[in-house]
Amino acid sequence: MTDRSVTHSTFTIERVFNAPLERVFAAWGDPVIKNRWFAGQQSTEGDAAAMELDFRVGGTERTAFANTEGGPVFTYEAVFRDIVPNERIVLTNHMHSDETRIAVNLVHIQFDAADAGTRVTITDHGAYLDGHDRADWREAGTRDELDRLENELDTENPDSHTPAAAMAAPRM
Repeated sequence: MTDRSVTHSTFTIERVFNAPLERVFAAWGDPVIKNRWFAGQQSTEGDAAAMELDFRVGGTERTAFANTEGGPVFTYEAVFRDIVPNERIVLTNHMHSDETRIAVNLVHIQFDAADAGTRVTITDHGAYLDGHDRADWREAGTRDELDRLENELDTENPDSHTPAAAMAAPRM
């Protein structure tokens, strides 16, 4: 029998983006925009990792990627538990490395106006399973995602300025 363990940890990250609150919130709910910044990895076929995103309460999000060629495939799956447009997103997620479940998390993302931009505060409560994942790794990955989001918001990409479906009130 394999030794089993669970390590619990919580981390909070706060970042201020130089973009309007509505645009920052939209970047979390528009699948085209989020696909550009979220995983930041290649799919198992070598192209950009494709994201499936149904941004509504009860909706799901899924992406799979490999950090290295021939390495394990990481699969991220989430369920949106609460969405208040331009204010908060609450989700639960789990992550696998190949077939091994490595973590289960509850995540709250808060959006607040801040001067000329938007403050995003992420609080992540994690259960890291059997030593396959760690809170410091997840925190570093989340910081990398926020760096990519900042780059996305700084671009003049027309898609990043027109939030389309993400601007509409989510179906509750």
